[in-house]
Amino acid sequence: MRIFGKRRFVVVAFALLVLFWGSSFAVVKVGLEHSPPVVFAGLRALIGGLAMVIAALLWGGDPNLRRDWPVFLLLGLFNVVLFIGFQTYAIMHLPSGSAAVLVYLQPILVGLLAWPILGETLTATKVFGLLLGFSGIVAVSAGSFSGAAGALSPLGVVLGASSALFWALGTVFFKKHEERVSTLWAVAMPFLGGGVILTALGLFVEPWGEVAWNAPFVASLLYSGLVGISLAWVIWFALVRAGEASRVASYIFVVPLTAVLIGVVFLDEPLGYTLLIGAAFVVTGIYLVNREPEKKTKE
Repeated sequence: MRIFGKRRFVVVAFALLVLFWGSSFAVVKVGLEHSPPVVFAGLRALIGGLAMVIAALLWGGDPNLRRDWPVFLLLGLFNVVLFIGFQTYAIMHLPSGSAAVLVYLQPILVGLLAWPILGETLTATKVFGLLLGFSGIVAVSAGSFSGAAGALSPLGVVLGASSALFWALGTVFFKKHEERVSTLWAVAMPFLGGGVILTALGLFVEPWGEVAWNAPFVASLLYSGLVGISLAWVIWFALVRAGEASRVASYIFVVPLTAVLIGVVFLDEPLGYTLLIGAAFVVTGIYLVNREPEKKTKE
Protein backbone atom coordinates (compact mmCIF):
# COMPACT_ATOMS: atom_id res chain seq x y z
CA MET A 1 0.00 0.00 0.00
CA ARG A 2 2.85 2.39 0.81
CA ILE A 3 4.50 1.81 -2.59
CA PHE A 4 1.16 2.24 -4.37
CA GLY A 5 0.51 5.47 -2.44
CA LYS A 6 3.94 6.83 -3.31
CA ARG A 7 3.50 6.02 -7.01
CA ARG A 8 0.10 7.66 -7.03
CA PHE A 9 1.58 10.77 -5.42
CA VAL A 10 4.36 10.90 -8.04
CA VAL A 11 1.87 10.56 -10.90
CA VAL A 12 -0.35 13.34 -9.52
CA ALA A 13 2.68 15.54 -8.81
CA PHE A 14 4.02 15.16 -12.34
CA ALA A 15 0.59 15.79 -13.85
CA LEU A 16 0.28 19.05 -11.91
CA LEU A 17 3.85 20.05 -12.78
CA VAL A 18 3.24 19.46 -16.49
CA LEU A 19 0.02 21.48 -16.35
CA PHE A 20 1.55 24.37 -14.39
CA TRP A 21 4.75 24.68 -16.43
CA GLY A 22 3.14 23.82 -19.75
CA SER A 23 0.58 26.60 -19.37
CA SER A 24 3.13 29.13 -18.07
CA PHE A 25 4.81 29.61 -21.46
CA ALA A 26 1.63 30.95 -23.05
CA VAL A 27 0.75 32.95 -19.92
CA VAL A 28 4.18 34.62 -19.88
CA LYS A 29 3.84 35.32 -23.61
CA VAL A 30 0.63 37.24 -22.83
CA GLY A 31 2.26 39.13 -19.97
CA LEU A 32 5.17 40.24 -22.13
CA GLU A 33 2.71 42.01 -24.44
CA HIS A 34 2.04 44.43 -21.58
CA SER A 35 5.44 44.76 -19.88
CA PRO A 36 9.18 44.96 -20.60
CA PRO A 37 10.85 41.55 -20.11
CA VAL A 38 13.17 42.20 -17.14
CA VAL A 39 10.43 43.98 -15.19
CA PHE A 40 8.03 41.13 -15.82
CA ALA A 41 10.59 38.46 -14.93
CA GLY A 42 11.52 40.27 -11.72
CA LEU A 43 7.95 40.86 -10.58
CA ARG A 44 6.82 37.28 -11.19
CA ALA A 45 9.89 35.91 -9.37
CA LEU A 46 9.31 38.35 -6.51
CA ILE A 47 5.66 37.38 -6.18
CA GLY A 48 6.54 33.69 -6.20
CA GLY A 49 9.34 34.25 -3.69
CA LEU A 50 7.17 36.23 -1.27
CA ALA A 51 4.46 33.58 -1.34
CA MET A 52 7.03 30.86 -0.68
CA VAL A 53 8.63 32.80 2.21
CA ILE A 54 5.24 32.77 3.96
CA ALA A 55 4.91 29.02 3.36
CA ALA A 56 8.50 28.37 4.44
CA LEU A 57 8.06 30.36 7.66
CA LEU A 58 5.03 28.23 8.50
CA TRP A 59 6.28 24.80 7.44
CA GLY A 60 9.91 25.00 6.29
CA GLY A 61 11.77 25.05 9.60
CA ASP A 62 14.98 27.02 10.14
CA PRO A 63 16.70 28.17 6.91
CA ASN A 64 20.08 28.45 8.71
CA LEU A 65 21.24 31.39 6.60
CA ARG A 66 24.61 31.65 8.34
CA ARG A 67 25.53 28.14 7.15
CA ASP A 68 23.64 27.82 3.87
CA TRP A 69 23.73 31.29 2.33
CA PRO A 70 26.18 30.14 -0.41
CA VAL A 71 23.68 27.42 -1.45
CA PHE A 72 20.79 29.89 -1.59
CA LEU A 73 22.95 32.39 -3.45
CA LEU A 74 23.92 29.95 -6.21
CA LEU A 75 20.38 28.56 -6.49
CA GLY A 76 19.15 32.15 -6.91
CA LEU A 77 21.80 32.83 -9.54
CA PHE A 78 21.19 29.68 -11.61
CA ASN A 79 17.43 29.10 -11.17
CA VAL A 80 16.19 32.68 -11.03
CA VAL A 81 18.43 35.49 -12.30
CA LEU A 82 19.94 33.52 -15.21
CA PHE A 83 17.30 30.88 -15.94
CA ILE A 84 14.16 33.02 -15.54
CA GLY A 85 15.85 36.04 -17.09
CA PHE A 86 17.08 34.22 -20.20
CA GLN A 87 13.84 32.24 -20.48
CA THR A 88 11.76 35.42 -20.45
CA TYR A 89 13.81 36.99 -23.25
CA ALA A 90 13.62 33.72 -25.23
CA ILE A 91 9.82 33.68 -24.98
CA MET A 92 9.78 37.32 -26.12
CA HIS A 93 11.82 36.51 -29.27
CA LEU A 94 10.25 33.14 -30.15
CA PRO A 95 6.87 31.43 -30.38
CA SER A 96 6.06 29.94 -26.97
CA GLY A 97 6.28 26.38 -28.34
CA SER A 98 9.72 26.95 -29.86
CA ALA A 99 10.95 28.56 -26.64
CA ALA A 100 9.72 25.53 -24.71
CA VAL A 101 11.66 23.19 -26.98
CA LEU A 102 14.93 25.01 -26.38
CA VAL A 103 14.41 25.38 -22.63
CA TYR A 104 13.73 21.65 -22.41
CA LEU A 105 17.19 20.78 -23.54
CA GLN A 106 17.46 20.75 -19.74
CA PRO A 107 16.78 17.00 -19.21
CA ILE A 108 19.64 16.09 -21.55
CA LEU A 109 21.97 18.54 -19.84
CA VAL A 110 20.93 17.27 -16.40
CA GLY A 111 21.65 13.71 -17.48
CA LEU A 112 25.11 14.70 -18.69
CA LEU A 113 25.96 16.87 -15.65
CA ALA A 114 24.61 14.37 -13.11
CA TRP A 115 27.16 11.80 -14.30
CA PRO A 116 30.39 13.60 -13.24
CA ILE A 117 28.88 15.76 -10.46
CA LEU A 118 26.42 13.40 -8.74
CA GLY A 119 27.90 10.07 -9.80
CA GLU A 120 24.68 8.91 -11.46
CA THR A 121 25.03 6.21 -14.09
CA LEU A 122 25.10 7.31 -17.73
CA THR A 123 24.36 4.21 -19.77
CA ALA A 124 24.04 4.15 -23.54
CA THR A 125 20.32 3.38 -23.12
CA LYS A 126 19.81 6.43 -20.91
CA VAL A 127 21.64 8.70 -23.35
CA PHE A 128 19.61 7.32 -26.25
CA GLY A 129 16.40 7.80 -24.29
CA LEU A 130 17.24 11.44 -23.54
CA LEU A 131 18.09 12.13 -27.16
CA LEU A 132 14.96 10.34 -28.34
CA GLY A 133 12.81 12.38 -25.96
CA PHE A 134 14.28 15.65 -27.17
CA SER A 135 13.87 14.52 -30.80
CA GLY A 136 10.19 14.06 -30.06
CA ILE A 137 9.95 17.61 -28.75
CA VAL A 138 11.61 18.94 -31.88
CA ALA A 139 9.23 16.92 -34.05
CA VAL A 140 6.17 18.19 -32.21
CA SER A 141 7.32 21.78 -32.60
CA ALA A 142 8.31 21.51 -36.26
CA GLY A 143 5.48 23.87 -37.13
CA SER A 144 6.83 26.50 -34.77
CA PHE A 145 10.27 26.24 -36.36
CA SER A 146 9.07 26.57 -39.94
CA GLY A 147 5.80 28.39 -39.58
CA ALA A 148 4.50 31.48 -41.27
CA ALA A 149 6.64 33.76 -39.14
CA GLY A 150 9.77 32.55 -40.94
CA ALA A 151 13.07 31.50 -39.48
CA LEU A 152 13.61 31.63 -35.75
CA SER A 153 15.52 34.49 -34.19
CA PRO A 154 19.16 33.38 -33.66
CA LEU A 155 19.23 35.49 -30.49
CA GLY A 156 16.11 33.74 -29.23
CA VAL A 157 17.68 30.34 -29.87
CA VAL A 158 20.83 31.29 -27.93
CA LEU A 159 18.75 32.67 -25.07
CA GLY A 160 16.59 29.55 -24.88
CA ALA A 161 19.54 27.16 -24.91
CA SER A 162 21.36 29.25 -22.30
CA SER A 163 18.35 29.18 -20.00
CA ALA A 164 18.31 25.37 -20.29
CA LEU A 165 21.97 25.20 -19.25
CA PHE A 166 21.47 27.41 -16.19
CA TRP A 167 18.37 25.44 -15.15
CA ALA A 168 20.30 22.18 -15.46
CA LEU A 169 23.13 23.58 -13.33
CA GLY A 170 20.62 24.70 -10.70
CA THR A 171 18.91 21.30 -10.63
CA VAL A 172 22.14 19.36 -10.22
CA PHE A 173 23.41 21.83 -7.62
CA PHE A 174 20.19 21.42 -5.57
CA LYS A 175 20.42 17.63 -5.76
CA LYS A 176 24.02 17.80 -4.54
CA HIS A 177 23.06 19.89 -1.49
CA GLU A 178 19.51 18.65 -0.88
CA GLU A 179 20.26 17.35 2.60
CA ARG A 180 21.30 20.81 3.80
CA VAL A 181 18.18 22.81 2.90
CA SER A 182 14.43 22.27 3.02
CA THR A 183 12.48 22.22 -0.22
CA LEU A 184 10.40 25.26 0.75
CA TRP A 185 13.41 27.42 1.61
CA ALA A 186 15.21 26.22 -1.55
CA VAL A 187 12.41 27.92 -3.51
CA ALA A 188 11.67 30.86 -1.18
CA MET A 189 15.11 32.37 -0.65
CA PRO A 190 16.46 32.13 -4.23
CA PHE A 191 13.26 33.45 -5.81
CA LEU A 192 12.88 36.27 -3.29
CA GLY A 193 16.50 37.38 -3.74
CA GLY A 194 16.51 36.77 -7.47
CA GLY A 195 13.21 38.61 -7.83
CA VAL A 196 14.64 41.64 -6.03
CA ILE A 197 17.72 41.63 -8.30
CA LEU A 198 15.73 41.29 -11.53
CA THR A 199 13.18 43.90 -10.47
CA ALA A 200 15.92 46.36 -9.48
CA LEU A 201 17.67 45.71 -12.79
CA GLY A 202 14.42 46.42 -14.59
CA LEU A 203 14.24 49.80 -12.84
CA PHE A 204 17.53 50.82 -14.46
CA VAL A 205 17.39 49.28 -17.92
CA GLU A 206 13.71 49.45 -18.85
CA PRO A 207 10.98 52.12 -18.80
CA TRP A 208 8.44 51.25 -16.12
CA GLY A 209 5.98 53.54 -17.87
CA GLU A 210 5.54 50.81 -20.50
CA VAL A 211 3.95 48.46 -17.95
CA ALA A 212 0.21 48.30 -18.63
CA TRP A 213 -1.47 47.40 -15.34
CA ASN A 214 -4.53 45.91 -17.01
CA ALA A 215 -6.40 42.68 -16.30
CA PRO A 216 -4.42 40.45 -18.71
CA PHE A 217 -1.08 41.66 -17.30
CA VAL A 218 -2.10 41.25 -13.65
CA ALA A 219 -3.62 37.82 -14.30
CA SER A 220 -0.48 36.72 -16.18
CA LEU A 221 1.76 38.05 -13.42
CA LEU A 222 -0.17 36.34 -10.62
CA TYR A 223 -0.54 33.03 -12.42
CA SER A 224 3.08 32.82 -13.56
CA GLY A 225 4.31 33.88 -10.11
CA LEU A 226 2.05 31.88 -7.79
CA VAL A 227 1.43 28.81 -9.96
CA GLY A 228 4.30 28.72 -12.46
CA ILE A 229 6.89 29.49 -9.76
CA SER A 230 5.63 28.87 -6.21
CA LEU A 231 3.61 25.69 -6.67
CA ALA A 232 5.51 24.26 -9.63
CA TRP A 233 9.01 24.69 -8.17
CA VAL A 234 8.03 23.12 -4.84
CA ILE A 235 6.74 20.09 -6.75
CA TRP A 236 9.87 20.03 -8.93
CA PHE A 237 12.33 20.12 -6.04
CA ALA A 238 10.29 17.55 -4.10
CA LEU A 239 10.46 15.17 -7.07
CA VAL A 240 14.19 15.79 -7.61
CA ARG A 241 14.79 15.13 -3.92
CA ALA A 242 12.87 11.85 -4.14
CA GLY A 243 14.71 10.35 -7.14
CA GLU A 244 17.71 10.52 -9.45
CA ALA A 245 17.99 13.95 -11.03
CA SER A 246 18.38 12.55 -14.55
CA ARG A 247 15.38 10.22 -14.23
CA VAL A 248 13.11 12.91 -12.81
CA ALA A 249 14.24 15.44 -15.42
CA SER A 250 13.35 13.05 -18.25
CA TYR A 251 9.66 13.21 -17.36
CA ILE A 252 9.44 16.93 -18.00
CA PHE A 253 9.87 16.29 -21.71
CA VAL A 254 6.07 16.18 -21.55
CA VAL A 255 5.92 19.87 -20.57
CA PRO A 256 6.79 21.23 -24.05
CA LEU A 257 4.09 19.03 -25.57
CA THR A 258 1.61 20.78 -23.31
CA ALA A 259 3.13 24.20 -24.03
CA VAL A 260 2.90 23.66 -27.79
CA LEU A 261 -0.73 22.53 -27.61
CA ILE A 262 -1.70 25.47 -25.40
CA GLY A 263 0.10 27.86 -27.75
CA VAL A 264 -1.79 26.40 -30.70
CA VAL A 265 -5.19 26.48 -29.01
CA PHE A 266 -5.04 29.82 -27.21
CA LEU A 267 -2.40 31.87 -29.08
CA ASP A 268 -3.07 30.56 -32.60
CA GLU A 269 0.57 29.46 -33.01
CA PRO A 270 1.41 27.11 -35.91
CA LEU A 271 1.71 23.34 -35.49
CA GLY A 272 2.82 20.64 -37.92
CA TYR A 273 1.31 17.18 -38.32
CA THR A 274 3.96 15.40 -36.27
CA LEU A 275 2.33 15.47 -32.83
CA LEU A 276 1.67 11.72 -32.58
CA ILE A 277 5.18 10.81 -33.78
CA GLY A 278 6.76 13.29 -31.42
CA ALA A 279 4.66 12.13 -28.49
CA ALA A 280 5.65 8.52 -29.19
CA PHE A 281 9.33 9.52 -29.17
CA VAL A 282 8.87 11.32 -25.86
CA VAL A 283 7.11 8.41 -24.17
CA THR A 284 9.69 5.94 -25.48
CA GLY A 285 12.54 8.18 -24.36
CA ILE A 286 11.12 8.49 -20.85
CA TYR A 287 10.73 4.71 -20.67
CA LEU A 288 14.33 4.11 -21.72
CA VAL A 289 15.76 6.61 -19.25
CA ASN A 290 13.79 5.13 -16.36
CA ARG A 291 14.09 1.44 -17.27
CA GLU A 292 15.95 -0.52 -14.66
CA PRO A 293 18.81 -2.58 -16.10
CA GLU A 294 18.22 -6.31 -16.10
CA LYS A 295 20.06 -8.05 -13.31
CA LYS A 296 22.06 -11.09 -14.26
CA THR A 297 20.92 -14.18 -12.42
CA LYS A 298 23.48 -16.59 -11.12
CA GLU A 299 23.15 -20.09 -12.48
